[in-house]
Amino acid sequence: MAEIASAFREGSVDADGFRIRYQEAGEGPPLVHLHGAGGLRLTPAHDLLSRAFRVIVFEMPGFGSAENQRTQTIKDLATTMNAAAEALGLSGFNLMGTSFGGVVASWMAVQRRDLVATLVLDAPSAIRPEGSEPVSGSPEEIARRLYAHPERVASSPAVEPVLAARRLAIVRRLRGPGRDTVLEEGLRGLAMPTLVLFGTRDGVIPPTMGRVYKELIPDAHLVFIYDAGHALMVERPEAFTEVVTDFLERTEAFIISRMITVIYP
Repeated sequence: MAEIASAFREGSVDADGFRIRYQEAGEGPPLVHLHGAGGLRLTPAHDLLSRAFRVIVFEMPGFGSAENQRTQTIKDLATTMNAAAEALGLSGFNLMGTSFGGVVASWMAVQRRDLVATLVLDAPSAIRPEGSEPVSGSPEEIARRLYAHPERVASSPAVEPVLAARRLAIVRRLRGPGRDTVLEEGLRGLAMPTLVLFGTRDGVIPPTMGRVYKELIPDAHLVFIYDAGHALMVERPEAFTEVVTDFLERTEAFIISRMITVIYP
C-alpha cells in the first residue's frame, strides 16, 4: 500500500463554541472530508485526492483528545461542521463523509444546500438494517469487519482504550435510528450531484443499502467497488480516488468510472 505523503499540515478553527482540528493539503477546488466512527485517520486516498483538490479533513468534536458532551443530536453536529466550513471561508465546496461521517455530511447538505456543491457518501451509515451495531472490539475483530482482506492492510496505530470507548459512546449517542424519516425527506429535496460508494464485500453496512440512497436522492449515482469492504479509502485507495475524482470533475456528465476493471456499477 502506498505511503501517505507528508504534505498534510495541521490547523484548527473556532466554530460553534468548539476548537476544531483539521488536516489540509493540496490546491484546487475544496473537498471537505468527515471521518468515520474511528476518528481522523489520513489514508493513501487522502494523499491521492490532494493532487487534484484542496483536501480538508476535519476532526469532529468529541473524536479527539477533548470530550464533547454538549452535542446531543446528529443534526447539532452537522450544524457545527457547517459552521467550521464557513469559518474557513468555504462555500460551494465538495463534501465527502465516510460511514458515520456520511450521516453528518447528509445532514450538512440538507441543512445548507447553499454551501454544499456536491456530495460524496462513502459507505454511509445513515440508512442501516434493524439492530446494526457500530464497529468495536479488539483490533483483529475491527479489521475483520472493516476490510474484505484484512491480511493485506497494514495494522492501524493502537488507540487508547479510553479514547476508543469515548468515540464509541458518542457514535451510539448521536447516530440516530436506522431509518430517519426526517433525514430521508430532506434527502429527497437535494438538488446537488451525489455519489454513493459501497464495497461489494462491506461487512458493516450491507451494500444493498446503496439502492435506497439512489431512490431517495434525485441526482444520485451509485457505484460499487469490487472486492472491497467497508473502509474503502484504506483498502482500495486507487480505485476510490479514481471514481471520486472522475465524479467531482464531471458531475452531471458522470455515468460510470472509466476504469471499469476495478469499479463496477
